[in-house]
Amino acid sequence: MNNPMNTLSKYFLLLAAIASLVLNTGCSTTPRAKPANVVDRTAGSSEPTPPGYYRVKRGDTLARIALDSGQSPRDVAQWNNMSNPNQIEVGDLILVKPPAGSKSAVKPAIKPPTNIDTSKTDAPKLDAAKVDAPKPEVSKEMVAEPGIRLSSPAKGKVTEEFNDKNKGIDIAGKLGDPVTAASDGKVVYAGNSLRGYGNLVIIKHDNTYLTAYAHNRTLLVKEGDTVKKGQKIAEMGDTDATSVKLHFELRVNGKPVNPTPYLQ
Repeated sequence: MNNPMNTLSKYFLLLAAIASLVLNTGCSTTPRAKPANVVDRTAGSSEPTPPGYYRVKRGDTLARIALDSGQSPRDVAQWNNMSNPNQIEVGDLILVKPPAGSKSAVKPAIKPPTNIDTSKTDAPKLDAAKVDAPKPEVSKEMVAEPGIRLSSPAKGKVTEEFNDKNKGIDIAGKLGDPVTAASDGKVVYAGNSLRGYGNLVIIKHDNTYLTAYAHNRTLLVKEGDTVKKGQKIAEMGDTDATSVKLHFELRVNGKPVNPTPYLQ
């Protein structure tokens, strides 16, 4: 008759042998290779970004990249031969400047006055020797030289000024109040894919100036439309906001600047 203790001991020895075999086999297994069709786009993210390009970061969208570069999302997609602009990967290099020979540049909508003939004015000529002669008063129209002069995009009280955290100004109003184009230009974006902006319209005025109108209830224009200064482009709302307001931004070469000095 077999001894039960001997049988139990043999059972534990067998289990130990099996465990040892599995452990040794696992240690000797070579690492599994990545599938051939997988591309690690973040591998070169620490490399310097070439001039005229932007390297995609986590959370970016093409619309956001275009806004921050002062460009049209459609143009950026075209320059980069994107069949699906919604599919961009972290680490991708995106061309954000018009390539040589591009026809997508917007002609200036505003031309500052040049070659003004002052010979027929009634202003008295100053003697060059009188160094203390008063300087002529600077016209309000020259404040934004050589820039753009904007009309107010909405009637209402400015509830938040431009600052480090607010990239534009906020104008309070009532639901449905008209939102108008601040200057002539072309609509380069009309949608709601930029987080924090709600229903947004972006107008490009020339190769330097771009304005953005956020939190609208209703958009009355579409991408590609040409608009005139003062034209109604949207209705004020509270999309992606805690109150009814218009968030208005002015971008100069993609950089947000205080729009207040440019408003007439």
